[in-house]
Amino acid sequence: MPYNGCGMDDTISFALEGRKTFFIATEPSLLSESYLEDYLTRGYETYIVPDDRNCPLAKKVQSIISIFEDSILFFYIDAEIEGLNWKTYIKQLQDAYGERVLIGVLYSKHHSEEERRIIEKYYLFDVGIQGGCISLEFQKAKNFALIDRVMYANQASGRRKNVRAICDNNSKITFIYNNVEYTAKLSDISLTHFSCTIPGESYIPLYEKIKNVFVDINGLHFKTDAILLLQRISNNSMLYVFIFSKHDGSQGLEDDLKRRLSEKIYQMVTDKVKMILQLVFDEVGRGDRDPNGHSTFHPEDLARLL
Repeated sequence: MPYNGCGMDDTISFALEGRKTFFIATEPSLLSESYLEDYLTRGYETYIVPDDRNCPLAKKVQSIISIFEDSILFFYIDAEIEGLNWKTYIKQLQDAYGERVLIGVLYSKHHSEEERRIIEKYYLFDVGIQGGCISLEFQKAKNFALIDRVMYANQASGRRKNVRAICDNNSKITFIYNNVEYTAKLSDISLTHFSCTIPGESYIPLYEKIKNVFVDINGLHFKTDAILLLQRISNNSMLYVFIFSKHDGSQGLEDDLKRRLSEKIYQMVTDKVKMILQLVFDEVGRGDRDPNGHSTFHPEDLARLL
């Protein structure tokens, strides 16, 4: 289970939640890290985990499985990893975790048709992985669409339609409604919605469209229209949930604003997870190198590291 105990702030606890997809030891020429932000706009939270000298790859994978309960792991089996046999290793993982972890396999298209049939037979039928086998093209642009389809088939977005980012204490919105100026603290934001708390009494009817809402989120500023979708009690405060609205009345953000907000949400969401991963990999790597240390990481260790 993901750790949510004492010593962990809300943004860290939130970062541990939600389905995440990890691409293990992928080749940059086949899968570009620049694609990860585009996957986020589709609701897929994705990360690339490289092999390096600081922490053994198998220990990285074990740490990911320990920390992130709802994970999809894609292994690039053409990568040569010292001391690791992919066929044996992936079978051990599948036997150990079964349906708890969704495993997929990536390999490059340079394999012959016969080799591909052997790969698919072994991993899909003999081992029983559920995430599929993907033969990557030599053109990265084609691989983006290939992986996108596989993630859709594997429901990589989990229960959420859009990835939300938790906002810092300085993020806020301001707007004027019926000649009254409101300032609200932003709680979280996605590409379609945001939620906020408004101090004191507010008299905004449901489904009312508010024009020229000024959004200040972690250093990003923009104006947009928004419609009040619902309100509910959360942590003894009234939480207001708005959906973005375009100037023509349709739901969503204007294209330029959507692009800017997408970049900010990607940064806010992934920076936390990358920080967690780096701390954990450093800790496990030190233990692996230190004969007096330990290289086994447990989720409860996060509170100590953070």
